[in-house]
Amino acid sequence: MVKVLIVEDDPMARKLLEIFIKDSENYELVNSIESAAMAEFYCLTNPVDVILMDVCTAMDSNGLEAAEKIKSKFPAIKVIIITSQPECSFIDRAHSIGVDSFWYKEAEAEKILEVLDRTMAGESVYPDSTLSLKIGEAFSEEFSERELEILRELINGETDAAIANKLHLSLRTVKGYIQDMRLKTGFRNRTELAVRVRESGLVINDHKNKEE
Repeated sequence: MVKVLIVEDDPMARKLLEIFIKDSENYELVNSIESAAMAEFYCLTNPVDVILMDVCTAMDSNGLEAAEKIKSKFPAIKVIIITSQPECSFIDRAHSIGVDSFWYKEAEAEKILEVLDRTMAGESVYPDSTLSLKIGEAFSEEFSERELEILRELINGETDAAIANKLHLSLRTVKGYIQDMRLKTGFRNRTELAVRVRESGLVINDHKNKEE
């Protein structure tokens, strides 16, 4: 039996994953924990074959950061990131740190078990693209990489001048990007743009994680 560790802080999502694993024929649930911060320690003291792990977990612990540490110490352990967050950078970050598979949360056991089966067979399973979101009158795929960079700073409450300084752009360029994004989304001002983007989850405040 393949030993599965679940790392998920949402009680309903965690319970659903537990049911999927317990009802399966090939997988054994060894533990179900709330924080990615405890996953590495658990792997040090217990046998684990595969981890199903969310990105945003309890104790402000990031599943991608935990996955990177686990893959470096225990390369034989498979790590599958599962998330409902549409944050556009997660897939690229997962690829770069060697996460075996990445999938968006679903309520059907068959799909999660299929991803597990394929991953344990040596396949790296990733979605073809990030989730498509409607941001005002625009879709998330209409935003350029530079616009996403600016949005990430904007939702953190940075001024145009601060954004320009951090991204090494002119103030006029930053204002131009924000104006273009307001026009494509139909939002009245930069505050509404920032609030709606933050609510959508397209980009998140990950300054803390990047600085650690």
